[in-house]
Amino acid sequence: MNPVTAHFSCPPDRVFAVLADGWLYPTWVVGAARMRDVDESWPAEGSMLHHSVGSWPIMLDDSTTVIEWSPPSHMVLKARGWPIGTAKIRISVEAAGAGCAVTIEEDALEGPGRLVPKPLRAAAIKVRNVETLKRLAYIAENR
Repeated sequence: MNPVTAHFSCPPDRVFAVLADGWLYPTWVVGAARMRDVDESWPAEGSMLHHSVGSWPIMLDDSTTVIEWSPPSHMVLKARGWPIGTAKIRISVEAAGAGCAVTIEEDALEGPGRLVPKPLRAAAIKVRNVETLKRLAYIAENR
């Protein structure tokens, strides 16, 4: 997996408050365009977010499932992005002074996305996740 870390000026519980609100997902996840539904049990393990990816008028309906939910330390997700495939994402949060360090790790899990050479895949994922962490920080720090 390809780790990207950022320092947030808020405690870990503020980060997990954002992660626990499934309706906020497209505000901080680069590529997610809109929410269609959030399982009532979100963020319990096995619960799902039903979102769309892309840009209007070309949008694909897909979903993200919680594999692990363990605040205040980490969350693991399986995101579908067909026809590209699925990805495994781990978000780890560690207290650091008055704030916290948030690390996101992601890689293709299944499907055609696995055929992209690892160095190219890693570079694209890193750029995306640098912006994803910026967005997550804006919300967690200012909510």
